[in-house]
Amino acid sequence: MAEFTLDSTIREVVDRASHTGRRLLFEHGYDVGNGFMDLLSQHQSLRDAVRAGRLREVDRLLESLNRAV
Repeated sequence: MAEFTLDSTIREVVDRASHTGRRLLFEHGYDVGNGFMDLLSQHQSLRDAVRAGRLREVDRLLESLNRAV
């Protein structure tokens, strides 16, 4: 299975890493909330989320995600 990168989308993280992905995103500043209905946010890349100030410590996030799956 491919590793998560800065170009991975929020949706990919939630789909592939499930509850762990949601928890890790939250710990790094990104709250997907319940239901995750915002389609634009779902398809936002991790890189774009960092640029928008919605994610922090993305290198640690990627390391944790790739260890989890």
